[in-house]
This record gives sequence, C-alpha cells and structure tokens, in this order.
Amino acid sequence: MDVLDIARWQFGIITVYHFLFVPLTIGLTAVIAGLETAWVRTGKEDYLRLTKFFAKLFLINFAIGVVTGIVQEFQFGMNWSDYSRFVGDVFGAPLAVEGLLAFFLESTFLGLWIFGWDKLPRGLHAGCMWLVHLGTLASSWFILAANSWMQHPVGYRFNPDTDRAELVDFWAVMFNKVQLVTFPHVILAAYMTAGTFLLGVAAYLYMKRKHEADRPMYHRAIRIGAAITLLAGIGVGVTGDLQGKVMTEVQPMKMAAAEGLYETSDSCAPFSVFTIGTPDGTEEKFAVTVPCLLSFLGTGSFDGKVEGINPLREEYVETYGQDPTAKAFTEGDYTPVIPVTYWSFRFMMGLGFFAAAGAALILWLTRGGRTPGVRWLGALGLSLPVATTLASSWGWIFTEMGRQPWVVFGLMTTESGVSPGVSTFEAATSLVVLTSLYALLAVVEIKLLVTYIRKGADPFVEPPDVPVGGADDDRPLTFAY
Repeated sequence: MDVLDIARWQFGIITVYHFLFVPLTIGLTAVIAGLETAWVRTGKEDYLRLTKFFAKLFLINFAIGVVTGIVQEFQFGMNWSDYSRFVGDVFGAPLAVEGLLAFFLESTFLGLWIFGWDKLPRGLHAGCMWLVHLGTLASSWFILAANSWMQHPVGYRFNPDTDRAELVDFWAVMFNKVQLVTFPHVILAAYMTAGTFLLGVAAYLYMKRKHEADRPMYHRAIRIGAAITLLAGIGVGVTGDLQGKVMTEVQPMKMAAAEGLYETSDSCAPFSVFTIGTPDGTEEKFAVTVPCLLSFLGTGSFDGKVEGINPLREEYVETYGQDPTAKAFTEGDYTPVIPVTYWSFRFMMGLGFFAAAGAALILWLTRGGRTPGVRWLGALGLSLPVATTLASSWGWIFTEMGRQPWVVFGLMTTESGVSPGVSTFEAATSLVVLTSLYALLAVVEIKLLVTYIRKGADPFVEPPDVPVGGADDDRPLTFAY
C-alpha cells in the first residue's frame, strides 16, 4: 500500500466512525427537547423521567462525537495538505461559521441545560435544548455545504497563479442544489436514527422484569420512537428520491455506478434489483431489473435518458485528458469501484426501508394500548437502531466512494490531494494509532451506554419550579447527572 491508499483508509475509518455518533446526536437533541416540552405542558412524570434518562445517553454520545470530530479536521493537514490548500479559500468561510457560531450555540446552551435545572424556569430550560438542536442543525448545514461543494463545485473561480479555488459567491455555496436536497435527507435520517434508538432502548427495558413496574412508561416510549421513525423514514424516502434526480444531473457517473448501468439508455432505463458483474466491476453478467424505473428515479420521467458507465468514462477521458504521472487518470479509473457503490447504495436503502417498515409494524401491534409479545419485540426493537446506524454509514460510504476518483468533482483527483511530504511509514503509523485509539473509545462508549441503559430511568424527582425572574439564592450551578 502507498501513501494514497493508507490516507484513504484512515480517512474512511475515521469518517465512518465519527458519523456513527453524528445522526444520533442530532436526532436525540430533538427527542429530548420534545420529551421535556411534553413534561412542561402536561406535567406527566414519565416525560421528565424519559428526558433525564435519554439525556444521560445523549451526553455520552455527544462527548465521544466531539472528540472524534476534532481528529477528523486534523486529517486535512496531516494527510491531505494539497487538498486543504486547494479548497481552503472556499471551505474557510462555512467551516469558520460552523465553529464560531453553530458549535458555540450548541455548547453554550447545552451547558445551561445541564447545569440549569434548579436555576432556570421550566419553559426556558426546555427552550435551551431546542436551541441546542438548532445549533446541531446549523452545524450540519455548514458542514454539508462544504461537502456538497466537493460533489458539485459552484461559486468559485480557479486562480492559476496560486493553483487554488477561490470563493467568489458565498451564497451559491450555501444554497448549492446538492446541498438543498442533501441537508433534509441527512437530518431526517438523524431523526430516524434517534427514533429507533428511543424505540430500541425502551423495548429492551420493557422486556426486563426488574423494570416491570415502569412498563407503561416504556410502552409509551416505544410508540413515540416508532412514530418518529416512521414519519422520518417517509421523509428520507422523499428526499432520497429528490437527491437521486439531482445526482443524475450533476454526477451522472455516480448514478450509473450505483445501478451498474454500463451502457446509456436513451429511454426507459431499468432499475437493478440485483446484479452480478465481473470481479473488477467492468461488465455485467446477470441482472434482475425493473423496466423503466431508473429513468423515473433519475429524471422524473419513465422515458428519461440515463447515461451509462462506459460512455461517461470515454467522455471524461476526452474532457479531462490523460495524465501519465497520475494513475487516477488512466483510462478506466474515471469510474468508482462499482461493487462498492452498487451494494452500498442497496444496503443504505434496504436497511432504511426495513427500519421504517419495522416501526410501522410496532405501531400497528401496540395500538390501543395493546401489549406486544416480549420475544418478538426484543428482536425487532433491538435490530432497528442497528439498521438505521448502518444505513447512515453505508449512505456516506456511497456518497464519498461514488465520487471517486475525484476529491472535488471535475477539479481535483483524490491522488492529487495527498500531502506530498508524508512518508508511507508516517501514514501507516497514524492509521494504526488512530484506529487503535478509536477501538478503545468504542469499548468505552459501549460500556458506558450498556451500564446506564441497564439501570433504566431514575425515580421521579420534582425539579424546583424556578420563577421567571430566576432563583433568589447564590448557589452555584450544579451538574444534574
């Protein structure tokens, strides 16, 4: 393996690992804010107990997510300095705003929420968590805007003297057409992940005899989680359809690779349900297809034209030329790894559909206060959060791998973005160290989550009803967990 391969493996491992925490963090802020708001409005004890219980799990997840996110940014200077130099002027603005505005919004109001139980009025305290959620949405917007620019560069000019892309239209980057469909898709997937987490944890506790007295509360949590999952799942499907149409327009090779479509279909392109190709992914051997469905998904018309891998590869060779010093520009390397893009696309969709269908089934079987069978509830409930987490991971793998060999589509190849001064030994050392460290963090994360989940929700303790003017004493803020 050379430096490029090692750097790509390291970035892939750290990115996928970090993204295990991101959707759950985003979604849980909304879930916790909603549960506390329900308690403030209704006064029902169960809502407050669930609020504090899932807040503990959220804080564990949030802490690990912040740590892994910091390392994620360090990679740009470690292994990808040429890439950082090329995109720095474009990425500087959105990432700076994300750090200085969005993340500070999250952390400030999260601190007020954690320490303010006996200092803030109940409504204001619940509002702090809604502001934390707003901060996570803002962070997501700016980060996804940067990533969307890599998929579809807009609002820039290339400076040949500095060999850099320079920002000329900030708002074009912020409202990139890829961004406008990617953001709702990712956020709704985060709600779906949080919904299945709520459902799965509640289902696990519902099964345990030691928590039998709290079964009505966990039954309610199961239904809330299932409802969130189903509604968000419908939204994910709708936004995914819109995303596919934009992808067909701006990244036709990614769509062709996702479907294993080797030749252009001028009309009525089939959707591949299952395809077997050659080991190198250059040719289709057997396929089960649905006629005309790909044309509709990609263009909105059953007669729409969808370009194939082979004609697109020839077009890219003619457009971008051949560089004998860069293996990413030899003929055939303008395509991503077809088996990876093809199957990651299907794993993403299949797991998402499974989670939404499972949530719908649970809602139906628990309707009207019905008590579900413990055995099947446990198996299904525990499988759904795993399914949504893996679906999000496969979605990001598809998004990034489907863009290859480009790190910025049409402007810079992945090979061209690697740090020229990093040796194979240095890259391999950082890969081994960071992967080992992340494995250790995974053990810590799982241990903490399992420990607190097994304990279940704490008994109800009435928080002080602080007047609107605030507390009268000078006691310091206290940590509530």
